[in-house]
Amino acid sequence: MRRAKSDHFPLAGTRHRPRSRRGAPIRDAAGVANVLRELPPYRFLLLAELEDFAAFRRSVGVSRARLVIEDVMARLLRALPMMRATPSGQKALELSFECDSSAAGVAIAEQVRAAMADPFDLDGETFRLSLRIGGVGAPTPDADDLRLVEGAEQALVDAREIRSDVVRDLANPSAGDDPIQLMRELPDAIASGQIFLQYQPKVRVRQQRVVGAEALVRWRHPVRGLILPGMFIEAAERSDTIGPLTLWIIERAIADQRVLAARGHDIPVFINISGILLSDAGFVRDACALVTAGGAKIGFEITETAVIRDPESAIANLRIFADIGVPLSIDDYGAGLSSLAYLKRLPASELKIDKLFVTQLTSSNRDPLIVRSTIDLAHALDMEVTAEGVETPAALALLGVMGCDMVQGFLISRPIEFPAFLTFLSEDRHVAAMAGPRFSFRRNEGQWKAG
Repeated sequence: MRRAKSDHFPLAGTRHRPRSRRGAPIRDAAGVANVLRELPPYRFLLLAELEDFAAFRRSVGVSRARLVIEDVMARLLRALPMMRATPSGQKALELSFECDSSAAGVAIAEQVRAAMADPFDLDGETFRLSLRIGGVGAPTPDADDLRLVEGAEQALVDAREIRSDVVRDLANPSAGDDPIQLMRELPDAIASGQIFLQYQPKVRVRQQRVVGAEALVRWRHPVRGLILPGMFIEAAERSDTIGPLTLWIIERAIADQRVLAARGHDIPVFINISGILLSDAGFVRDACALVTAGGAKIGFEITETAVIRDPESAIANLRIFADIGVPLSIDDYGAGLSSLAYLKRLPASELKIDKLFVTQLTSSNRDPLIVRSTIDLAHALDMEVTAEGVETPAALALLGVMGCDMVQGFLISRPIEFPAFLTFLSEDRHVAAMAGPRFSFRRNEGQWKAG
């Protein structure tokens, strides 16, 4: 790709030399320091190319396809006026900008993708266009053109390979948010024991007892430290890694559930299943074989948006899981495009209300209405309800009044590793966490019914 044409990017291979307001180079150390303080801390270069451009060109014709990059550029500049954009061929753009930090640059890259969400009106027809983004940022004193261009080009190559955006900080090349590198390391990480599970208990509100747990995957990297799933799961979904990773999680959860049962805590362990896998017949077959042979209480959590991707295949495969006795839970309900048409068809026994509504339950006027109506809807469909993100006694009390069956969140316990989870269960630590709001629970019940 050719280099961005911008006064803010000096000639390739040169350093960004500080200048005075009149444009003359500043040679003394004090003057350089003063000017550097005036410069934005970070400079970014993003290379963005239209996905599925060949199919789009067949739909609209060669002549119209040549012009679409101008439509994309115009939209991005309206949404992000701080950005400079230069077309690079028929299907790509070079986007450059300055910002306050590396994190701010990554956020702006996410805004670029968000700006593409609405369909484009092209000569009376609507088309959805998406961009694949590869980019880099660097502290302003170190951000010469050559380094930025070469880094952005490599990031775009990697983004194409994993089918996920890649934005890197050149000042911190070992940062854990490099998805392509993480995916290359993941198979060895599983084999060497870097991947592990943490467990977060689910508590039945009225009986105040632990009735299940959610298994959450983590990565303890020898160099980067703890890597949370948000940093590697999406990239795993866009590669061939998500299937083997999920099968490993199922195997590990089965082994841990057997230990739980042997210690007198025969509760189901729920595992998150990616929507990508719900239409994968091979994965469904292997997962069913593991669960059937394992003889452990294992459940699967799936998001509503995962079903919407390919509803017929997803629902058919979920029924296969249900037929062998795997309990199914609908995760993050309300966070996506909730559809009653799909909800009534799912063979699920549990619905989990997204923490987005639960965390503001006692400080919002609308969230309690949404939560209460969701609980009533789930019960009408013969499903139990779990509220995620319960962090305060007040929220727990109100959920109990509303008839919520189970709760999960930091008030009860953070996700903890298996030995600590065993201790948590043996010492009934959830009882102390729930003891505080008992009085307010009983007091508010009459107020709720009276209202």
